[in-house]
Amino acid sequence: MQKTCPECGDKIIGRADKKYCSDSCRNAANNKLNSDRKNLIRNTNNKLRKNYRILESLNPDDKTKTTKSKLALAGFDFNLFTSIYTTKVGTVYYFVYDQGYLPLDNDFYALVRRN
Repeated sequence: MQKTCPECGDKIIGRADKKYCSDSCRNAANNKLNSDRKNLIRNTNNKLRKNYRILESLNPDDKTKTTKSKLALAGFDFNLFTSIYTTKVGTVYYFVYDQGYLPLDNDFYALVRRN
């Protein structure tokens, strides 16, 4: 019984449980299968990476203060962060990996780095 590659249609030679004729066909099939989900993940990770770079550039000393307009002007997306930390007194810090920010009064933000 001859098996054919589901990606290109060529004859499969080798092990009985082999599904694709080559690594390139296997990779192509998996890339097609996961392309929609990967685009969402890739775009989200790119936005998170951008947020991280913005926080890192505005916070070289691991603790500083900035304005919301500076963050927004740099393209910071306030809806994307990786974790939230709430202190015992109820203060809420938003983190993008190890770079965090705390909303303060008058559109100011405290920038911190978690060690």
